[in-house]
Amino acid sequence: MKTIILTGAAGFIGWNTGLKLLADGARIIGIDNLNDYYDVRLKYHRLEDLKKHPNFKFYHTDIENLQALEIIFQDHKIDAVINLAARAGVRYSLVNPHVYLSTNTLGTLNLLEAMKRYGTKKMVLASTSSLYAGQKMPFAEDLPVNTPISPYAASKKAAEAMAHSYHYLFGLDISVVRYFTVYGPAGRPDMSIFRFIKWIDEGTPIELFGDGSQSRDFTYIEDIAAGSIKALKEVGYEIINIGGGQKPESLNYVIKTIEDFLGKKAVIENKPFHKADMMETSADISKARRLLEWEPKTGLDEGMDKTLQWYIANRDWLRDIKL
Repeated sequence: MKTIILTGAAGFIGWNTGLKLLADGARIIGIDNLNDYYDVRLKYHRLEDLKKHPNFKFYHTDIENLQALEIIFQDHKIDAVINLAARAGVRYSLVNPHVYLSTNTLGTLNLLEAMKRYGTKKMVLASTSSLYAGQKMPFAEDLPVNTPISPYAASKKAAEAMAHSYHYLFGLDISVVRYFTVYGPAGRPDMSIFRFIKWIDEGTPIELFGDGSQSRDFTYIEDIAAGSIKALKEVGYEIINIGGGQKPESLNYVIKTIEDFLGKKAVIENKPFHKADMMETSADISKARRLLEWEPKTGLDEGMDKTLQWYIANRDWLRDIKL
């Protein structure tokens, strides 16, 4: 039975990845600081689900705390680390850039240092498609991503570079997975799909930055979790796109899908397109297919249906979730 540290365990991707690993027979050491970047009730909802499993042990601590990490590594023989702990969100990184550097870069360094000291060789490091801003599509892993356009993307680029240095110097095996717009049941309430569903259902005007024609390579959460687990494979050091791999769809298409499902019309409040946003994302996932034997299984229509069904089933307590 492998013992895996899963950081950001109460997060959207962490929760789904943890459930899959536990179902596969792994022992999970979950770490999360349960910060209030978004409504913590969603985090506790996910965490309680993980705690039902006898092979899940949780530490309420922060990857910025190297001393706490060392205690965890001392107490357990760790086979691998999946680092999903991160400050996410492009726009908020312009408001509070210091916390992004501290969590996303310094936190990753702390994990790498603990791995080096205690003999853990494998890390899966979550990164982002936001690094591809300004590049030609579909985005392939060998594109130069040396000019991030937000502190969030810059902090993720720094984490990738730090991980590469530990691979080169100390032989750590690193899979960097660059995620493309993740969505699904119990998703993050700061992301567009969750917000649009709740706003349309409650008759609240949608805050739409731009005209809605911007499109994304939406990727269903179960596919993201499956790709993250596949990335535990020994690869040396590789950057791997984990994305939907289909035709990008516009925010207007997503809004229409929600309207049709709920039988309600969106009230749209247009705002200026944000300078740090991207107009379109599209993943080249040929490397993930070749190297990990992974590809997504859930298209946007099916994924939106599952997400909306979950929302309806949980609507009573979601009314109080703050966006």
